[in-house]
Amino acid sequence: MPKRELGATGLQTHGDAEVATTDGAPGSMSDTDRTTIDDVLAEGSVTSVFQPIVDLDSGRVVAYEALARGPQGPLHRPDDLFAAARAAGRLAELDALCRSAAFQAAVTQGLLAPLTVFVNVEPEVLDSAPLADLLAIAEAAPAELRIVVEITERALATRPAELLQTVQRIREIGWGLALDDVGADSMSLAFMPLLRPDVVKLDLRLVQERPGPEVAEIMNAVNAYAERTGALVLAEGIETEEHLVKALALGATLGQGWMFGRPQPGPATQFATAELVLPPVAADPPGVDVSPFACLPPGTVLRRSPKLLLIELSKQLERHAMRLGETCVIASTFQDARHFTPSTVERYRELAARTGFVCALGDGLSAEPLPGVRGATLAATDEVRGEWDVTVISPHFSAALLARDLGDDGPDMERVFEFALTYDRVTVARATHALVSRVAARETRQPVAPESRATATTAARVPETAVPTAAVEGLLHRALAATTSGVVIVDLTLPDQPMVFVNRAFEELAGFTREQVLGRNCRFLQAPDTDLAAVARIREAIAAGRECRETLLNLRGPERTPWWNELHLAPVTDATGRVVQYIGVQNDVTARVEAERRLTREQDRTRQYLARIEELAYTDPLTGLPNRRRLQEQVELALWEASASSTAVGLLFVDLDGFKAVNDRLGHAAGDELLVTVSQRLRARLRRSDLLARLGGDEFLVALPGLDPVQGAAEADRVAEVLAHAVQAPIDLRGEAIVVGASIGRAVTPDDGCDFATLLHTADQRMYAVKQQLCRRALTG
Repeated sequence: MPKRELGATGLQTHGDAEVATTDGAPGSMSDTDRTTIDDVLAEGSVTSVFQPIVDLDSGRVVAYEALARGPQGPLHRPDDLFAAARAAGRLAELDALCRSAAFQAAVTQGLLAPLTVFVNVEPEVLDSAPLADLLAIAEAAPAELRIVVEITERALATRPAELLQTVQRIREIGWGLALDDVGADSMSLAFMPLLRPDVVKLDLRLVQERPGPEVAEIMNAVNAYAERTGALVLAEGIETEEHLVKALALGATLGQGWMFGRPQPGPATQFATAELVLPPVAADPPGVDVSPFACLPPGTVLRRSPKLLLIELSKQLERHAMRLGETCVIASTFQDARHFTPSTVERYRELAARTGFVCALGDGLSAEPLPGVRGATLAATDEVRGEWDVTVISPHFSAALLARDLGDDGPDMERVFEFALTYDRVTVARATHALVSRVAARETRQPVAPESRATATTAARVPETAVPTAAVEGLLHRALAATTSGVVIVDLTLPDQPMVFVNRAFEELAGFTREQVLGRNCRFLQAPDTDLAAVARIREAIAAGRECRETLLNLRGPERTPWWNELHLAPVTDATGRVVQYIGVQNDVTARVEAERRLTREQDRTRQYLARIEELAYTDPLTGLPNRRRLQEQVELALWEASASSTAVGLLFVDLDGFKAVNDRLGHAAGDELLVTVSQRLRARLRRSDLLARLGGDEFLVALPGLDPVQGAAEADRVAEVLAHAVQAPIDLRGEAIVVGASIGRAVTPDDGCDFATLLHTADQRMYAVKQQLCRRALTG
């Protein structure tokens, strides 16, 4: 569907050419005023205009975006046109008609290579969009017609699998892909690695509104993706020099907006042209017949472990996903629904609240195992049933635990899996794609077919003579006046969309009399702290003629007392279907919002307490160092990274010499002080990437990742010598210079083992050998 264009304040009419006009006298109804969506579809009376897309470096036009127009009359504006099609249940037909009109107009107007034409596919009709027609169009179109299809994030949450399939078909045709309105919702950032768009179109508010932390997050994510893939960044809504400067600062190389030209039937001849060079197409993603484990590249080193370790690794990835927040996608498999335990349910409920998209698949898990967690019905032959997978991907992080059940019949926690832990972004993206491609579509309410709607309306219609019109109007007026909810009606046909009716409840909520508010726009009730994103969503809904619900911070009366307003807006149409008023129903929900905020604060405190409990479970309380349990987890991850990068990991077992004598002579407090000092000295002599932990008593462990496989043992010995010298330096305790020593044993992969337990045992044995050698020297010296 060729997209409706936006300006700084929402949907724009773009001058006289965009305004529906008639030849009839004022108050008369011409033929065009009676045009319906059925007429438009029957006659094919949709046209396209084109807005230039400019290379910001050269100033040349490289592409045009196709924008839809209905026939002159009430359906000329694209928002009215598509609202009518949506209401009639004929959105897919209009989408196909607009797309066909765009292609035909592009050829007629000569918008061929080196130029590119951007067209939009309506996300609501992805399932029913006739993709076979796209293939037919691609085959019949001139070879010089270059197409980039635009999709938005609106389809991601509802039909992710269908969206990924559509993207693949678009790639097969040979067309490019643009992700539109990036930044309008964090979901678009989360899905960028899976959709792999050639062009990232920034939402116009990024250029037109004041920058803040959210804009910085979007900028970082988009620029990271563009740098990694070579994708182009396009800024929409450039209307002024200030907008242009901001677009360039955001990393945009392409621009679109009134500064470069308004939509018109043909090319903007005042501009020179150039070719739009898209990045190379990446390898095809896996389909639904490929499991995540099968996405591992050939030669991947596989490990074996009981299920218990996989659970801990899964939890670690889940915790990291929560820290990544709304720009993160996490996809998991659990083999069977019985493994989706109550504790897992709680973790995934939290993940759904804090991340962008979560899916959990397994035999017996429904299409939505939890609110906000997506699922799928797996085929009996689907290999995913035999896997334990967790994938996490975001703009700046990717990791996947991919495991395959080896079929053990023992106790559940002792079942052995073959697995790999990978941070390779391509592999993680392919594995995530394989899972999300299986997600079932979320049930959506379908529009009622015209015939059914007509039948239902006829059946429910009250005879017109039953109640006189004047009596009905009086009854409605009294009902609106009496309701306890605030009711306001605004007139969209008047300048600045003023309020034309308010009831008594609204006067009480607003703190003003009707004489003080009628004729004014509602915005004067908003507070400086009112959520601008919520206001923007209201404006978008009004521009599109949709209902909307928002909760806003308003101010009451001359005292400007803050209160929370739960607002429901619904459009009112005239006889032609054009939206002419909006009715707003408002309720004071201050008590509820404040209670929710108190609950949120309590939840934050609870999370902090839980984080502290987890920290205590993994941290030595005396030195603040990780304990053995945490170090083992970190070393296991380091071992998999080493196997992927062909490096080695060293482990040093450090045991203090002479500590017991100090502890016995000066007391436990002095011993504790000595241990803290030793831990600080050890940490100071290690690299930032090295790991240090206290095992207990006077024993410490040091892990050295990233060693050279050939020189690893020599490097570990050198570090051990440096640490031993650091420990031997005198320590001032209670005014006395105390000297202790350190016996250190080392183990290095792969010669001394490839897992934590083997490395620890070898290092421990060598440490005791060093200590015994020191004892023999002391006896013979």
